[in-house]
Amino acid sequence: MTSAERTQGTMKYAIIIGDGMADEPLEGLGGRTPLEVADIPNMREIARKGQTGLVRTIPRGMPPGSDVATMSVLGYDPKKYYSGRAPLEAARLGIELGPEEVAFRCNLITIEDDSIADYAGGHITTEEARELVDSLSRQMSRPGVRFYAGVGYRHICVVKGEGMARVDCTPPHDVIGQPVKDHLPRGDGARLLIDLMEGSRGLLQSHEVNKARLRRGLRPANMIWLWGQGVTPRMPNFRDRFGIEGSVISAVDLLNGIARLVGLNVIDVPGATGYYDTNYEGKGAYAIRSLESRDFVLVHVEAPDEAGHNGDIEQKIRAMENLDRLVVGPIMRKLGETPRSRLMVLPDHPTPIRVRTHTDDPVPFAWCGHGIPASGVPDFSERAAASSGLRVEEGHTLMGRLTGAEKLVE
Repeated sequence: MTSAERTQGTMKYAIIIGDGMADEPLEGLGGRTPLEVADIPNMREIARKGQTGLVRTIPRGMPPGSDVATMSVLGYDPKKYYSGRAPLEAARLGIELGPEEVAFRCNLITIEDDSIADYAGGHITTEEARELVDSLSRQMSRPGVRFYAGVGYRHICVVKGEGMARVDCTPPHDVIGQPVKDHLPRGDGARLLIDLMEGSRGLLQSHEVNKARLRRGLRPANMIWLWGQGVTPRMPNFRDRFGIEGSVISAVDLLNGIARLVGLNVIDVPGATGYYDTNYEGKGAYAIRSLESRDFVLVHVEAPDEAGHNGDIEQKIRAMENLDRLVVGPIMRKLGETPRSRLMVLPDHPTPIRVRTHTDDPVPFAWCGHGIPASGVPDFSERAAASSGLRVEEGHTLMGRLTGAEKLVE
């Protein structure tokens, strides 16, 4: 940085992730995608004032999830650092894994007629879920098996055993409506996991929390599903890599766990739920406040992804519009008052309505701000990004480009 640049103040950076926003053209939308239909003037303004393009956040051959994608967005090559989803969430909960211990994501799910009806247990509340996980911990823990309560339907089970990280497990959101027996864990060590999963059914189904949910016409969280396992990765400190300090705002332990592992500050926003009813305004306000004392903030909103998994076009569009109006807009306006700043918005991965799960296709991104020339593309969408000619094949280079550690555009 030159002395002239220093007199203008420290550069500020913001990244806003709309989880799962990217999609496919839909017949019900006249051949357009939800991004093309949504009223998102602020995201389009970022593209118009700066650049838009496509980025591959999921390296070829890797599982298409927010864990892999967020590592990429934060500047860490998943091929080098990724070891599984669950250990990232465990890190957020302060769970330390001992020798031969493996963390598994422990979803509270809904089983109907021996099939997976809901990967999220009817989107059970954190308070209800904690009671269920406490019961699991009291009645099903044993030497080498521990349960930890997380947020909503997302929890952690730690299992000790050589080779447990290599068991073949299926994400429940990939097999909605399919028989449980067809997607149970496979391979060495699978028997223990199957016993835990099947053993949870009687305990959870008869629990007073689920009886009360059924009386209210809600789905019960009547089984656990173990998946996403791994051991704790060792990742270099974010400040050491990019020379800036920052914060992460998300209702999802997965992202907060990554933040903790790389030394970023985790900000808890009251009312942030990771679902349609999340506190959008609060996320925007807390991000702006964070930028007063730190150089960088990443804001993550889960709602578009949840709508994609649920196959709900209207909710997906509404979630993107809320994100644009209540998060992107306020942050963009605040950064506009800063002489030197850069702002980027993108999905982490696609969650197409048609398939109701993640895919590994490249996603659109847009960025604007100090030193970023306008490319003349006036829209933010999958199609507009593809037409721009700007393509970043290795998503983990985005952060370096945004912060100036690497060349902005090759």
